[in-house]
Amino acid sequence: MSEQQAVHVMGIGGIHMSAIALLLHERGVPVSGCDLQTTQLIERLAARGIPVTQGHDPSHVEGVTMLVRTAAVPDDHPEIAAASRRGIPVRGRAEMVAELIAGKRVAAVAGSHGKTTTSSLLAFLLRQAGRTPMYLLGGESRDLGSHAAWGGPECVVEADEYKNAFLAYEPAVAVVTNVEPDHLDFFRTEAAYREAFTAFVRRVQPGGTLIWCADDPGARAAVEAAGRADIASEAYGFDPSARWQIGAFRPEPTGARFTLTTPAGERIDFTCRIPGEHFARNVAAAVAAAAAFGVDPRECVASVAAFAGAKRRLELLGERDGVRIVDDYAHHPAEVRATLTAARRMFPNAKLIGVHQPHTYSRIAYLWESWLDCWDGLDLLVVLETYAAREQPRPGRGARDLAAAIRRPPAHYAPDFETAAKLAWSVARPGDVILTIGAGDVFEVGRRILEGAP
Repeated sequence: MSEQQAVHVMGIGGIHMSAIALLLHERGVPVSGCDLQTTQLIERLAARGIPVTQGHDPSHVEGVTMLVRTAAVPDDHPEIAAASRRGIPVRGRAEMVAELIAGKRVAAVAGSHGKTTTSSLLAFLLRQAGRTPMYLLGGESRDLGSHAAWGGPECVVEADEYKNAFLAYEPAVAVVTNVEPDHLDFFRTEAAYREAFTAFVRRVQPGGTLIWCADDPGARAAVEAAGRADIASEAYGFDPSARWQIGAFRPEPTGARFTLTTPAGERIDFTCRIPGEHFARNVAAAVAAAAAFGVDPRECVASVAAFAGAKRRLELLGERDGVRIVDDYAHHPAEVRATLTAARRMFPNAKLIGVHQPHTYSRIAYLWESWLDCWDGLDLLVVLETYAAREQPRPGRGARDLAAAIRRPPAHYAPDFETAAKLAWSVARPGDVILTIGAGDVFEVGRRILEGAP
């Protein structure tokens, strides 16, 4: 890429596409973008001097030398067609990221869950150790101040599996947090999903390092199927076989304490602000990856203790009349279970009122049975209308159907933000917690409550 090029980014309001725009902008490449809606991310891009147009139009490609598209844009889109007619190269998200990170020593963090937190923590550990890592994250980091930065020769990238995006990378260090089938709207079968992670492991550079969770059967199966004898294999977790061994885990009202025994046999005590065994695993993964970059694990103790985590991960949005509003990005039953376990430990005596926005109709459908029994810890659940993203409704597998099928806790359907906010607020009392859950824009419910809307 050079300053003589001009790049237009379609879907620039998304977390990944806005990261690409930020990195290009930091390199001095003229960037423009478009999206269907205005978001906070778009407002921040505009504040950085990146022009963004609401809506799509073939005229957007005039004067540009490259078009970057999000995975949600179809091949026959008018802007894509206009670029093709003009001979303007079109890059997909993963292809563009691979081009941006070329020549860097890359750590790619993959997994069904925990990618954003682990990659954010790894970038934070490197920075706190005096490095200047480049990073591209799938969520906004409260600790780094952004979700993307150009940095120096080392790079941390959140390696998303959707549409096999992570197969565009050849990392020197790879992390696999877990493998639990998701995105079956693309992969179609669980076997195809699992094979993608095996293929990702095979992308690790010879002589590189693979860090994987020994507690997760899916991660173990992917590593074993890849059969890599030419890389260092570093397992982490509570499992006795793990080379990075988590032990003495103790939850606390404001987080947790645990020990991490390194492959050298050194036992290090960690304290963290974020609760849950799942976060202890994320810490172990990030510390092991930082060690692969030459950071002494003992140097990570203070940084882990200070780490606030990515936004939308049990994030306290505010309080109104003694009711706390907390938001979390969980959008898979396994993530919901982990979130609710952690929330119950954080608020042991509070009534927990959940507001969940399902993310895509396909995810409701192929995980239907799991969605029915992942709500332990909640006292009441409001199911908001589905965040459709790129999909059309599926008969019998919408938000209303899900609310009717859930037996515990009591579940109610809400067709819009206003109704959801009213339902949640009507039963809330001082000391209670309203927890918004989902990958879409369910956080708007919490904002409306805090603004006094219901």
